[in-house]
Amino acid sequence: MAQRVVLITGGSRGIGAAAARRFAAGGDKVVINYCRSRERAEALAAEIDGWAVEADVSDPEQVRNMVDNVLDKFCQLDILICNAGIAQQKLFGDLTDQDWRRMFAVNVDGMFYTIRAALPHFIHRKQGRILTLSSMWGQVGGSCEVAYSAAKAAVIGMTKALAKELGPSGITVNCVAPGVIDTEMNANLGPEDLAALAEETPMGVIGRPEDVAEALWYLASPGAKFVTGQVLAPNGGLIV
Repeated sequence: MAQRVVLITGGSRGIGAAAARRFAAGGDKVVINYCRSRERAEALAAEIDGWAVEADVSDPEQVRNMVDNVLDKFCQLDILICNAGIAQQKLFGDLTDQDWRRMFAVNVDGMFYTIRAALPHFIHRKQGRILTLSSMWGQVGGSCEVAYSAAKAAVIGMTKALAKELGPSGITVNCVAPGVIDTEMNANLGPEDLAALAEETPMGVIGRPEDVAEALWYLASPGAKFVTGQVLAPNGGLIV
């Protein structure tokens, strides 16, 4: 398989970093997008012989420049992984307008801007893999995470609609909706909370970023060429 170029938004840590390592290990050239974590992104890029590029995905101009820079440098883009996201736990009644808008600006608008910027290249080549990151809360909803659940549900809806629209152009669009994963995003959960979640999970453990990376790797593989519009949920059976 020829070397592919992969762009991962929010790729400097957690699931994004695990995906960067997995795709690089598989022989792909990986571009790591970051917003504030320059040192982490550049260190990871050096580790995997990749490239780090700065952009706030909630800013359409920065996203457009990022994709243009990737295409200028590599002359191709084969896989786009829309991983950048934020989370927040808050009672619905305590949510502010700013909380709501920021959640959608990063998790939904960022995905829209990134796909929109890359799509002309994919359509021109009549090929491409677009992978989005949702959450089990986007599938079933989470108490005290209404804004996050709504944003992640929007990711699933956009994925399914895009898959129908882009299928005739040879482009697949799929989503990965992880369960509870041991990342910094869940650092607010204490050991007792994590132990309780592990006990609720049929597999009896909390997921690792690498588990999600493997799901992304499969959906980008030749073996998934006939898979599109699907939600793959590495959650240990917590949500079935």
